[in-house]
Amino acid sequence: MTTVLPDATGYGRIVRDETGRVARIVEHKDAGRAERALREINCGIYAADPAALFPLLAKLKPDNAQGEYYLTDAVHGTIAKKAMVAALLHDDAPEVLGVNTRAELAQAGATLYGRKAAELQDQGVTILDPSRTWIDPRARVGQDTVVYPDVIIEGTSVVGTDCVIHSGTRLTDVVTGHGVIIKDHCVLRDSKLGDGAEVGPFAHFRPGAVLEDAARVGNFVELKKTRLGRGSKASHLSYLGDADIGPGCNIGAGTITCNYDGTAKHKTTLGPGVFIGSDTQLVAPVQVGEGAYVGAGTTVTENVPPGALAISRVRQLNLEGWVARRKAKS
Repeated sequence: MTTVLPDATGYGRIVRDETGRVARIVEHKDAGRAERALREINCGIYAADPAALFPLLAKLKPDNAQGEYYLTDAVHGTIAKKAMVAALLHDDAPEVLGVNTRAELAQAGATLYGRKAAELQDQGVTILDPSRTWIDPRARVGQDTVVYPDVIIEGTSVVGTDCVIHSGTRLTDVVTGHGVIIKDHCVLRDSKLGDGAEVGPFAHFRPGAVLEDAARVGNFVELKKTRLGRGSKASHLSYLGDADIGPGCNIGAGTITCNYDGTAKHKTTLGPGVFIGSDTQLVAPVQVGEGAYVGAGTTVTENVPPGALAISRVRQLNLEGWVARRKAKS
């Protein structure tokens, strides 16, 4: 297979005879001035009869400027035997170019990402700046979804319709429903988001995170192997690991599920409609029953019955005049 480049520097050139048939292939370092002016190159893709090819390969010698064994010498051997060598001219050069350097790898990647962006745009996806968006060719994105610049969608991710993915976000093997909003600078991996879910900014989903329909996770919240039920929300500064959180729950800022005891991981379970106050530690394994409340600043080490209030903070003590006495001493 061959193709034509505007600048063929670095590639082996195809030299044809007066009838247009392939006469030989000359590597760039071995080519003279006239041969380097040729623009038709060898793509390094061959189809051959093994019975004819392997005897020729056994005769290869590194008699060239680079001291390498050239597979192209097998082509020359075929021509010398008066056997047919046909060259298929490929009309899409980026499809068949070699990748020998990091720069060429980046160029090939840019071609793939550019094609994926164009394909999605034709399908009704809004990509605000394709040159700053990297979507894996295996990924799928639904119609009317908007993708902001500096978004990376990797692996076999599936994004639903009418979603918005803001700048700086990275999705790896993530599946979303429809109408999902992912705000700036979120990292999600091996996770699932239901219809109408909202994430971020600055959220981190580790493998096994699940947001059911209309659930919300806010800034600086980390989830790992956690299900957040329908309509539940964790709006600020929390770590939820190995947890099953029912529908309609509110998780206050600074909440932590203490899932690791130094040896094994344990589960936290919250029933429907649970309210967790700010700065709460849930020491797993622990369960909080339906509709229960946990007061701010509480460390929960025992199960909380449905409808109960759990509170464990120390009673507040105000020492009047303490500041003035301290200043007088100093």
